[in-house]
Amino acid sequence: MAAQSFWAYRRENGRAGVRNHVIILPLDDLSNAACEAVANNIKGTLALPHAYGRLQFGEDLELFFRTLIGIGSNPNVAACVVIGIEPGWTNRIVEGVAKTGKPVAGFSIEGNGDISTIAAASRRAQEFVQWASELRREECSINDLFVSVKCGESDTTSGLASNPAVGNLIDKLDPLGVTTCFGETSEITGAEQICKERAATPEVGEKFMRTWNAYNDVIEQFKTDDLSESQPTKGNIAGGLTTIEEKAFGNLQKIGKRTKYIDVLEPAEAPSKGGGLYFMDTSSAAAECVTLQAAAGFVVHLFPTGQGNVIGNPIEPVIKLTGNPKTARTMGEHIDLDVSGILRREMTLDVAGDALIDITIRTCNGRLTAAESLGHREFVMTKLYRSA
Repeated sequence: MAAQSFWAYRRENGRAGVRNHVIILPLDDLSNAACEAVANNIKGTLALPHAYGRLQFGEDLELFFRTLIGIGSNPNVAACVVIGIEPGWTNRIVEGVAKTGKPVAGFSIEGNGDISTIAAASRRAQEFVQWASELRREECSINDLFVSVKCGESDTTSGLASNPAVGNLIDKLDPLGVTTCFGETSEITGAEQICKERAATPEVGEKFMRTWNAYNDVIEQFKTDDLSESQPTKGNIAGGLTTIEEKAFGNLQKIGKRTKYIDVLEPAEAPSKGGGLYFMDTSSAAAECVTLQAAAGFVVHLFPTGQGNVIGNPIEPVIKLTGNPKTARTMGEHIDLDVSGILRREMTLDVAGDALIDITIRTCNGRLTAAESLGHREFVMTKLYRSA
């Protein structure tokens, strides 16, 4: 590997960010309009509207705060303005983000109205974006890098080419201290025992099984007949994956041949330390999964796709690769790396892994991904329960 470093923004807490966003973060769906108005007023800021409401409770409420605080705390965010309907929960987000040391300010609409709130938030956002515009990248060691992975619209080429290319990257970067993360609890169904065996210790393996069993218990409780058209999807089936078991074994190709995961994370939970591969309990829905991993502090995402997917994220750049020559041809504007040469025996997995490392480092250094250049900013919160 030639690249042992990358250029990034060193944040106040020591983390390395590969983007320099100033975000306008709504606490709730009622605050979306105000956040979008601020982003419209102040160029260079980014609003993150979402459909999440209020009146959450229990673990759902904790996940809500963990996700929003995590998004504001992500190293790709230079500064954050939070707007909510009322001050209590708004301030909880502000206080959580402030622990990183980055600039953050909160504004509440109750008792002030939209116009006054938008004006005050716009003034602070302007200060933040001008301050952030003078920040400069510095050279960072490769062990400062946090990479998450997920696959989508998988087909037979995913398990044969693009997913193993990601696994090759994981095997090469793990010894260098890079922090990586995989998830998609549902899409390990059928290969859960194999995944358990890939844990670094028996205790971690049992922790994974408890996580997978909790998911499976929910499916057994609420499913109608089976998971047809959800796992696998119609697109998966059209691509040759007839069962969830086939999909699961292809999915596990993304973690390589040698690397073992060292812990199991809750959704949006940040790793306790840098370095190593982690499993995160996530949905297999693309935008939900990437949002949860971004909230956990991962700064660049690798997304192998077979049939073709258009996923992006406003905070964490998404690098898409495919081993399907048809997808590379018909959806080329969405693909950052074509590894279909593996199927034609024109490219080895080792070469594909090196090419993926190269484009990952280039993306960290500032290259826009296909999703970024096309304006894909899918940001979807995960909701566990009905609202109170």
